[in-house]
Amino acid sequence: MGEHNVRRDAEPSKLRKFTNHLMRDVRALELMLHEDMFESGTRRIGAEQELFMVDERGDPAPVIEEVLERNSDERIVTELTRYNVEFNMDPLRFGGDCFQQMEASTSELVETVRGLTQQVDSEIALTGILPTAHLSDFAMDYMTPRPRYYALNDAISRLRGGAGQYQIRGIDELFVKHDSIMLEGCNTSFQTHFQVSPEEFPRYYNIAQVVAAPCLAAATNSPLLFGKRLWRETRIALFQQAVDTRSTNLYLREMSPRVHFGTDWVDESVMEIFKEDISRFRVLLTTELGEDSLETLEAGGVPNLKALQLHNGTVYRWNRACYGITDGKPHLRIENRVLPSGPTVIDEIANAVFWYGLVAGLAHEYRDVSEHIDFYEARYNFNAAARSGLASQFTWLDGSNRPAHELILDTLIPLAEEGLRTSDIASSDIDRYLGVIQKRVETQQTGAQWQLDSLARMEEVGSRAERLGALTRGMVERQKEGHPVHEWSLATLEEGYTPTGMQETNVEAYMTTDPFTVHEKESIEFVARLMDWQKIRHVLVEDEEHRLVGLVSHRTLLRHMAERTEQPEGGVPVGEIMVEDPISVSPDRPTLEAVELMREHEIGALPVVRENRLVGIITEQDFIQIAGNILDETLGLDGDAEASAASSDSEGVDVSS
Repeated sequence: MGEHNVRRDAEPSKLRKFTNHLMRDVRALELMLHEDMFESGTRRIGAEQELFMVDERGDPAPVIEEVLERNSDERIVTELTRYNVEFNMDPLRFGGDCFQQMEASTSELVETVRGLTQQVDSEIALTGILPTAHLSDFAMDYMTPRPRYYALNDAISRLRGGAGQYQIRGIDELFVKHDSIMLEGCNTSFQTHFQVSPEEFPRYYNIAQVVAAPCLAAATNSPLLFGKRLWRETRIALFQQAVDTRSTNLYLREMSPRVHFGTDWVDESVMEIFKEDISRFRVLLTTELGEDSLETLEAGGVPNLKALQLHNGTVYRWNRACYGITDGKPHLRIENRVLPSGPTVIDEIANAVFWYGLVAGLAHEYRDVSEHIDFYEARYNFNAAARSGLASQFTWLDGSNRPAHELILDTLIPLAEEGLRTSDIASSDIDRYLGVIQKRVETQQTGAQWQLDSLARMEEVGSRAERLGALTRGMVERQKEGHPVHEWSLATLEEGYTPTGMQETNVEAYMTTDPFTVHEKESIEFVARLMDWQKIRHVLVEDEEHRLVGLVSHRTLLRHMAERTEQPEGGVPVGEIMVEDPISVSPDRPTLEAVELMREHEIGALPVVRENRLVGIITEQDFIQIAGNILDETLGLDGDAEASAASSDSEGVDVSS
């Protein structure tokens, strides 16, 4: 269907009309299933690749329009944001050297997109979440200008009734509000498709649900969001919250988010999934529907089921049921949306081979997996895998409770191998791709672990922005080399980009995000101790709702102490000496603008505020670090690690106030 026809209609009559079409599509699908019109006995596989485009710093590069202007391959298409791109591989028959073909096709298209992005001074990055993405990169200005995306955002926002709330806890914690669905653009995946017959769909779909957890545990590649270390596969939690339309005041109701694992096993037919999703989730988008599916069916044709496909595209099961037509014959397939993008093409194909092998292996070994494990246990396994990766503990079909890495190495790799051999997959391909999974699990170096270990190695050097930039640039270079992630060396700070001017960076890149704060009613004696204990020169004052109300500098405190003649009972409250409503800056403002503000007002620190809430502080010492980097770059010097470590002190010395 033409994308320009997709819209969000709030007019009740148009919504009713579309819903009626949706009901007719459901009825047509039921008739097609009853009449055995679907293709059977044919196994096809396919894949979709999503990726990021980045600039020389490793930051998101919003160049999709420029890339598409140079593109002649219709398989390369837009995604939600201007710095995402997607391409679709042609379907292949399951068997023989199909995975070699899939790898070759993926590599070819990756190189095509890389070449296109390089023409506009950018690069590509294959990762579940881009480490260098800032919240400011997800403003509506960065949405790809297509009617479908605007309509989807309007519909989600209307149902949600306000800003989306994101809460994810891992090693660190993320709490943030955002007023659009743009954070969905943080996520990129490598989606795989598996065609099955209608009769076997319930059995194979349930198997896909069971194997989602171990496949994800071995493939995690999204541990960071806005510099915070969260889940091993943070995109699972992030995507769910990005398009969640549930209200927070309905906590007593059991309501499914639009991104979900499912609610139960499929018993008899794919219709259970379609009917449940239509029953639970409101229509978000409509389009002009020239076809009446029942009339097409009565005329001996095969309907496109446009209404059903459009609605199905706005409900994001991690294993999605899909309807399609190939050579005039309708078919069903399972779309696996679990796997992240990257770290390399061979890693992605290995992840896919592991998934296909496990599905085939369990289908050969079990008549009905739902008889051997409760649905809630499969769902728990999936969430555990997203949180902890290979450190997860899984309940398995034999009733055992085992560590993920042990289960994969001892049981699942042999099971996948058997499933692939019985499917007549080339032996050399089985050995090659499952060998990648085995080595990755043995070394426990997934893409997620590589990112975390690389950051840990750089912990005492550079700023947070420099570390994340070096991590991303190191990832991009290793992806070009093409070796699987278990063979990668850790990234180093030297791999990062050194800015040649402050105008190239934003405040968010250098601010301290965990400032020490006090309340205005607390005593100045406590502030003095706080400055002494933490070796800082500025303390921010905020209220109970984290709104900035004042600032106390080291110089202000010393002046008060020197002029004080007597100590009142209970001490002097902070509110009496603080600078009220201090000059502040937003995190998305250019660094140079912050420098000019500090020089103009002769101050040594700037609170950083977003939507009236305190989010950080940036000081003169932070700018000394940037200036040092620029000087090193200008003189062609290597940065000194110890100097970088010293300059990365969370606050530094107050110079001017």
